[in-house]
Amino acid sequence: MSCCNIESCNGEPQISAVILDLDGTLLNTEKATKGILKDFLGRYGKVLDSEKEDKRLGMTHKESSAAIVKDYDLPLTSDQFSREIMPLYQERWPQAKALPGANRLIMHLHKHGVPFALASNSIRKHIEAKISYHQGWNEAFSVIIGRDEVNSGKPSPDLFLEAAKRMGMEASHCLVIEDSLPGVMAAKAAGMKVVTIPSLQTQVDHYSIANSVLHSLLEFRPELWGLPPFEDWVQSALPIEPMYVKGIVRKGFLCEFEDDGPTALPDQVSGIYFGWAKLGAQGNSKVVVGIGWNHHLSTIMRIIKPCLIDEICEDISDQEMHLLLVGYIRELRDEVNTLADLKLYEEDKSIASAALDLPIFVHHKVTLLSEEASFVGCNSAMA
Repeated sequence: MSCCNIESCNGEPQISAVILDLDGTLLNTEKATKGILKDFLGRYGKVLDSEKEDKRLGMTHKESSAAIVKDYDLPLTSDQFSREIMPLYQERWPQAKALPGANRLIMHLHKHGVPFALASNSIRKHIEAKISYHQGWNEAFSVIIGRDEVNSGKPSPDLFLEAAKRMGMEASHCLVIEDSLPGVMAAKAAGMKVVTIPSLQTQVDHYSIANSVLHSLLEFRPELWGLPPFEDWVQSALPIEPMYVKGIVRKGFLCEFEDDGPTALPDQVSGIYFGWAKLGAQGNSKVVVGIGWNHHLSTIMRIIKPCLIDEICEDISDQEMHLLLVGYIRELRDEVNTLADLKLYEEDKSIASAALDLPIFVHHKVTLLSEEASFVGCNSAMA
């Protein structure tokens, strides 16, 4: 890709720096802290309203605390609420895993000397606490900035403008990667380009103001923004940090067992993956898996279509399946509107089969035998 020094080929300012959000963009904090607010409200005889809580995505803790106290008519001040609930969240932060592609992006930007900042609506000490559980993160960022270091948090542009200032960059040369609508609004208000990876599937339609909407960080292509391209693909396959999922196969689709804990499959997972499958009492088999979201239902739901590469997929219904996903092939070619739209092609099966014979992928076959224990150590250490 050939571009000018200051301006890109299409006349737009060239991207020279990246600003990343933390919760929901790099860290799966939501899964790690799932249920805390529900249980807390239960102590006061209140029932959590999921729609109200979804709308609070991206708010500062101070703002959301005040709103929660008011909405649920709690017999507390917002400060009292914060003091009572914050320790419960802090206990779970060590369990917050890096989202798919997060470590990859951080390492890539750091390796190529691209200035990049972490700008979050959390206060600075909470940011530092969360990232302390992820090897190399603190040292990699050029700038780390929290809500308490500026006048106003997102959707105000203050955080992003200050991050650009500290990196010595013009706002127009910065690319923001966000998961929340307040974050996207803040980036646009700052005059920056923004890529969003919505952490809530129910709000995907609200992100039209973003320059690009992705399903996962694995879909991010730095070269489209004038940044160095990734160089970690292996024969059309991308190694990923292993993800574990289990359920019952019915009519060719995997019905996940309920798991809202930190080991649950993140919502920011979409596309064609591959790995190893353990079916019932049988041994491990190569598998290629399509994962998407059905948006044409009254309740949006994830759909997972596994296909054993060396077996007949139709013969696996009504059996328990454990999957260890270790590689990524591509994003979905179309949005998933019906179950039939989640297509797996012969090319996908060929790429997956060949990749799973390579040492970088094949060694995971043994780890699936120990199921969940196989990725206790896969939290998010940077290589």
